[in-house]
Amino acid sequence: MANRLIRKTAILLKLETTYGVDPVPTGADNAQLVSNLSINPLNAQNVPRDLIRAYLGSSEELVGTSYVEMGFDVELQGSGALGVAPKWGAALRACGFGEVVTADERVDYTPVTDSLESATVYWYDDGVLHKGFGGRGSVEIAAGVGERPVLKFKFILLDGGVSAVSNPSTTLSAWKQPDVITDSNTGDLLFGGTYSAGAITGGTAWPSRGLSLNVANAVNFTPLLGGETVDLTQRDITGSLQLDLTAAQEVSFMAAVKANTLETLSLIHGTADGYKVLLHAPSFQMINPSKQEINGKRLIGYDIRCLPASGNDELRIVSL
Repeated sequence: MANRLIRKTAILLKLETTYGVDPVPTGADNAQLVSNLSINPLNAQNVPRDLIRAYLGSSEELVGTSYVEMGFDVELQGSGALGVAPKWGAALRACGFGEVVTADERVDYTPVTDSLESATVYWYDDGVLHKGFGGRGSVEIAAGVGERPVLKFKFILLDGGVSAVSNPSTTLSAWKQPDVITDSNTGDLLFGGTYSAGAITGGTAWPSRGLSLNVANAVNFTPLLGGETVDLTQRDITGSLQLDLTAAQEVSFMAAVKANTLETLSLIHGTADGYKVLLHAPSFQMINPSKQEINGKRLIGYDIRCLPASGNDELRIVSL
């Protein structure tokens, strides 16, 4: 009996210097502290032979072009020190974000269009190592009240092979325990605030059920002779929220929806320096208003779209 366990999984992720070239991640420096795992070790476009013979019966399917899919969640929390990149920063950079470190102050992540980075992932599944190269992906942000804040990553990678290898030792001390999204740990949603140097000024606070966002990158495997790639070609950042509004406020918000009004959106989570995370969208639109309910209380829900204000700025994630 093999007795292999799902929980005996180790995931290492490291950014590549050269696309598709293995930078050899290590358990000491590149281990991810994960939950909610998913892996498709071989997504193959099989080619049927469909042979015709003098009798009935099927034929083989030939394994054609293929790639690997990997997904996992990590907790969204600062690094514990101002101006030090959090451990989830590398995975976020492989999802089309750029990183700017301001020493002793903060680390900003904003979307990029050019010079997109890629990552190698080693996925140790209790004795079996799946390697993926040239990985790019997309990410969702879950920051709902009463939940731990998480980043939900989905990657497509070039197939780097599979082998029987013992799990490595991993160092996870740089990953910090998150605060649950609560009234005391998290500020209100702010509409109309201005971001500058790690702070939000102005704006109107609205009671809410938190925030969910989906970067929704278009990521595809492109099979080419002499140059397979995983390409990130578009993003469409959307999300949803639920607000506690008076009758007059609901009417006012409906008018804003019908007028295609654009506004800024901000949320700060955390109470201690080095452990905070700030989310800011400089131009967002509310659409699809809906009637929601929690414990018999009326809330109003909206889908949202985060739009570029001046380009490559539709969502800012700050560790501070």
